[in-house]
Amino acid sequence: MPGNLTYAELDAAIAAGEIDTVIVAFADAQGRLVGKRVSARLFQEEVRDHGAEACNYLLSVDVDMNTVDGYAMSSWEKGYGDMMLLTDPATLRRVPWVPGSALVMADLGWENGDPVVQSPRDILKRQRARLAERGLLAYSGTELEFIVFDDSYRDAWAKGYRDLTPSTDYNVDYDLLASGRIEPLLRDIRLSMDRAGLYTEGVKGECNLGQQEIAFRYAEVLETADQHTIYKSGAKSIADAHGKSITFMAKFNEREGNSCHIHLSVRGEDGSAVMAGDDAHGFSPFMEHWIAGILATLREFTLLYAPTINSYKRYAQGSFAPTGVAWGIDNRTCALRVVGHGPSLRVENRVPGGDVNPYLGIAAIIAGGLHGVENELPLPSALTGNAYAAGVDHLPTTLREAALLFDRSAIARAAFGDDMVDHYLNQARIEVEAFDAAVTDWERVRGFERL
Repeated sequence: MPGNLTYAELDAAIAAGEIDTVIVAFADAQGRLVGKRVSARLFQEEVRDHGAEACNYLLSVDVDMNTVDGYAMSSWEKGYGDMMLLTDPATLRRVPWVPGSALVMADLGWENGDPVVQSPRDILKRQRARLAERGLLAYSGTELEFIVFDDSYRDAWAKGYRDLTPSTDYNVDYDLLASGRIEPLLRDIRLSMDRAGLYTEGVKGECNLGQQEIAFRYAEVLETADQHTIYKSGAKSIADAHGKSITFMAKFNEREGNSCHIHLSVRGEDGSAVMAGDDAHGFSPFMEHWIAGILATLREFTLLYAPTINSYKRYAQGSFAPTGVAWGIDNRTCALRVVGHGPSLRVENRVPGGDVNPYLGIAAIIAGGLHGVENELPLPSALTGNAYAAGVDHLPTTLREAALLFDRSAIARAAFGDDMVDHYLNQARIEVEAFDAAVTDWERVRGFERL
């Protein structure tokens, strides 16, 4: 893609004065793009080959960047030392929304060369390696929804995120008229992402006021997760430059939430369609076990699909967000929707919301699928009709419940390791404790005068 760079092309752009800064970035535990900006000269002389340093607390803070207790990898007692940012040359790209800059994603390592196993990128890479041992590759696409507001980010902050003006006034699902009012912003995002080396497919309106979805071409899973993270950060920056704001939170209000459906397919290293076969629905035995495994682990792995308190507000009856553990053929009421034929046959996981960490969500799908394949789990019958009324097992309804299921999951600890599981359990604990201590607007409205 035009926006991708080799190191030789970067050197030429630096020599021509086109690039003066390189952003060395990674996804933190919340899935946010963080890192540092280094001068182009320093990148060429040192960072490219030897990496850069960053405090290890970056994987052990809450959403507000506060240091919190309970993490094994970093603490006051351990002195909050450094970890290494080791650049991945395959991810080097231009970032058109930041003048004079290039960006490269980094893997995280310790000074002794060991990987930081709590890093979202490393977690996904280990699941990819499990597939590679079987001669398999996974491809995915993430359908990330967001809501656009006419208020700038700073104005929204000053208002306490109350009384914001959505960019459309009514349901604009597939609408071309009202959505056209924000086409200057949407077009800027799309073209900027193309110039950064992503493959934009298009944009469509969604149900909530101001809600949109920009879709990107599927890619190998690590590339998809990297691009998802870059896009999410870049789209916010571009909206800010337009004097607007966008949110990816799972449930901004009582209307439809922001989903992040993850489509994932598996192929042989030779490109063979290992999911397609001669069994029912055109499935192979691999596909049957794969779906069964994702389904069997759906409740235990929900914490990786839905990492915040707000995530669980999205799971509402008749909302196009799933509530039940079920799969179906092209059935949007189910948690798992199977679509495509032959080489395009794939599973759409509809559980994640816009707040998902893409590395963790995709890793959970692979780990679940492999659990089914390795244990040859039988595939339950496809659900036809309305999954909301089917009486199937329910997804966890709170972060507290999801964390308990993840903690007790032998499958999770076998697939991800105790260090990873305990790290993200502590993140959930911090989120729950912060929410339990908060006094909300809902409580004040109900209780200020009338109780």
